[in-house]
Amino acid sequence: MIKIDEFVEKYGVERKDTDSVKWDNMTENFGTNELLPMWVADMEFKVPEAVQEAMLKRVEHGAFGYSIVSDSYYEAFFKWQAERYQVHLEKEWIRFSPGVVSSFFWMVNAFTEEQEGVIVLAPVYYPFYHSINDTNRHLVTSGLVNEHGQFTIDYADFEAKIVENKVKLFIHCSPHNPVGRVWTAEEQARLFDICLKHDVIIVSDEIHQDLTRKSHPHVAALALEEKYHSHLIVLNAPSKTFNLASLLHSHIIIADKALRERYDAYANTTVKSVTSLFGTVATEAAYRQGAQWLEGLNSVIEHNFNILKEIFAERAPKIILTEKEGTYLAWVDLRAYLRAEEVIEFMQVKCGVAVDYGEWFGDGYEGFIRINLGTLPKNVTYTATKIVEELAKK
Repeated sequence: MIKIDEFVEKYGVERKDTDSVKWDNMTENFGTNELLPMWVADMEFKVPEAVQEAMLKRVEHGAFGYSIVSDSYYEAFFKWQAERYQVHLEKEWIRFSPGVVSSFFWMVNAFTEEQEGVIVLAPVYYPFYHSINDTNRHLVTSGLVNEHGQFTIDYADFEAKIVENKVKLFIHCSPHNPVGRVWTAEEQARLFDICLKHDVIIVSDEIHQDLTRKSHPHVAALALEEKYHSHLIVLNAPSKTFNLASLLHSHIIIADKALRERYDAYANTTVKSVTSLFGTVATEAAYRQGAQWLEGLNSVIEHNFNILKEIFAERAPKIILTEKEGTYLAWVDLRAYLRAEEVIEFMQVKCGVAVDYGEWFGDGYEGFIRINLGTLPKNVTYTATKIVEELAKK
């Protein structure tokens, strides 16, 4: 196994002045580019060598016309899912999109009408809200229960909200962004049973599935009982795992024939995109030869989380750092030290760091921040140190 310092040395890369959203487009959200970007969820790490090599080989061919998805692609993807998550896929189940966020919008449009209810567990990744609000659907939130940074599901509230609002669709975040929960089989079965009882379609966003602690392996929705397939659509992608977001390639997986037909009827009127050639080339290579790289990456993420944990515990022990089970994102409660209205100035002016703010993920989370751990350890050390140093001055 590659060591943490070796991984960072080998794959760490400078992204400033490379047209990076994370590094070169902070002005829109933060008013300046002169901050250390610890916000949007992508990484400062190069892809596995096999991915670059496969892309270069295709570039050398020189022609980039319309292309199909090869049988070898499906073979690599299906093997990854079967070996890691005990999910056995069929080719006819698979559809493609440019990204999971695009898929949110497609699912909402395909399976609901305007003003119909769509439910999420809050706090949650903010494009979940956009896909509902921007399509003129009725946003319904069921709040996760927060007990000193430990998040659980309020099943009674979830079901009551479904009944009260005649909810048609549930967008499920698994593993959960931003709170870092890896939902168990039992937790998901309880949610899904409620959805089946009330005829609610489940869209399970599993984009962070490969980024979990060894002690908390991802439980895939498609690995649960087959009875859920009639109401289940799974979204996943290589983009978070292998830092491939700009290659615009993700999966829509629909095991149930009737559900596929409903989606295809919508797609035939709206979704006419072709697959990304370089997305498929890169993804196949990653699934075939990226396992060791991923093991190294997950070690770095764990190391970075421990940096935060140790610095906060020693120097600002009232910070509540949620114990991360999955994702490469840390969820941090600063309310013991800062009023909600102080957080933005504190992080940007005093610390010089760009983070995602809690209120972006849901009402009542002012005073929280989300910190990206998919980066160089020195960036995490700087961020944690600046936070505790500036808090000490208050």
